[in-house]
Amino acid sequence: MRDASQSRLFYGAIALLSAILCLAPVQQSVATTATDAFDDGNRLFRDDLYWAALLRYREAHEAGMNTPLLHYNTGVAHYRAKQHIRARTSLLKAVGSPDLRVVTQFNLGLNAYAAGDVDAALDWFRQARDQEERPKIRRLAIIAISRSLTEKRESDPLLARIEKRQEERAYTIFKFRARVGFGSDDNVFRAPYLRYVDFSDPSLPLVTPEITPGAFIPIDLHAKYSINSFEYESFYAAYRIAGRYYQDKELSNANEFSHEIRFGSEYRRKKEHSERRIFSAFTFAQHIETYYDPDDGEARTSNGGSIDDRMNYIRYGPEITLQQSFDRLAIGLRLKGQLWNYEETGLVPEYDHEYFVLGANVQYRFTSTSLLRMTVDKYSRRYGDRPSFDLAGQQLITNPTVRYDFLELGLTARQRITRNMWFGFNYEHAIRTDRYVGYNDYTRDNYGAEFHWSPGSRFKLEVGGYYRIYNYPNAFAFHNPVAGLKTLESVNGNIAASFRMTPQLSLVAEATLIEYASTDSRIAYDRKFFSIGVTWHQ
Repeated sequence: MRDASQSRLFYGAIALLSAILCLAPVQQSVATTATDAFDDGNRLFRDDLYWAALLRYREAHEAGMNTPLLHYNTGVAHYRAKQHIRARTSLLKAVGSPDLRVVTQFNLGLNAYAAGDVDAALDWFRQARDQEERPKIRRLAIIAISRSLTEKRESDPLLARIEKRQEERAYTIFKFRARVGFGSDDNVFRAPYLRYVDFSDPSLPLVTPEITPGAFIPIDLHAKYSINSFEYESFYAAYRIAGRYYQDKELSNANEFSHEIRFGSEYRRKKEHSERRIFSAFTFAQHIETYYDPDDGEARTSNGGSIDDRMNYIRYGPEITLQQSFDRLAIGLRLKGQLWNYEETGLVPEYDHEYFVLGANVQYRFTSTSLLRMTVDKYSRRYGDRPSFDLAGQQLITNPTVRYDFLELGLTARQRITRNMWFGFNYEHAIRTDRYVGYNDYTRDNYGAEFHWSPGSRFKLEVGGYYRIYNYPNAFAFHNPVAGLKTLESVNGNIAASFRMTPQLSLVAEATLIEYASTDSRIAYDRKFFSIGVTWHQ
């Protein structure tokens, strides 16, 4: 173990390296006098004249300069002058800058360590470690964490034992994320918003849907354990469970959850001007929900028997994704094959089917702030027990089983406005082919937009939405020719905001609006979600 003088020498060398790496010209919009003072301060800093450099930085600030880079350089100069409280104050003003965030976090760790606050130093070092933007700083942060823990072991035997166990697992990584909260849903069972005549019933009854609001608890847990047994490749196992649980017993039919287990490998090799990624996995998942009537939320029956578990299923199968990136161009390929096994009821046809996907994408970056991505996906769902519809809208058991083939073309454009703000637009055109007689053919056009903003290292705002319109040339509303052709339009809007309270704990709020409009009134509804919760990760 190094002595105190050797440790100080080590951290001093890292601090000087960080300062030299991050000194850069300021924007040209700053007044010339401020620029001259700033440049002179940088020169004095390089000559180890920290007090003189601080005077020049102060003059630059008084002349109108108020940039994160000025605050960062001032903080480093205070640190070198052993003014740790002032160094922390200045560095905190710079940590919100996306360009300086990582190196500032690292220097805040150095400053906290020099001030004797090892716990705070470890906190900042771990933030600098848990990023991939600046690999050099990440490596320095890992070394700093190791040195800080080494010195802390002298006074904390328990930490020494924990650190020993961590060193024994140096080739493994465990990640965990959990989100829980409380939400409000104004239409729990997706009830239609208007009374309608049910043309699927020969008696043509007038149905008055019951719109039921309720409160729910959203849950989302994810864990992943990776073994980095090779230089560029790791093997992993991951598990996730997500669901929504309603508080009132009367609303329990709306409860649903899914959980998934995934095993696979990840390969990533980055060279100077290119990067290759290969992701492969075998997935086993289960989904559980109640098959209810949206008009009243009651579990469905058929010929006097319950079919409320008809929508429960298990799916499993392999997938692989390949991505090759160059300076501006990136190309990708993905393949997936799955079996979907639904609950057997014995009273109605099952939804069991095979699912196959073959897709490709090409992405081109015109500049460092703008890109265009094109995708093409061809996939198929082939059912084993569900009869097809004929052109009269009848699903006779003598008809062949359903097979739908899909072709989907997509175009995405993104533009970065600042380092912490970007927006994007996307368009998708999909064609579904009913391989029997074309009754359920459709074309779908999807128009979407998204906006991301991170005004600081703690706050993040995401806004997105899409509009979809379906064109059914042959299908009838209610599967009844008397009701006319089927139409469907949908709108989905979402806004989410998160605030990181600690390195591991964040406060998250989210709102979602969903609207469906159709000539088949059974699937036309409005729904709004609101939720607030916390996310914890390590």
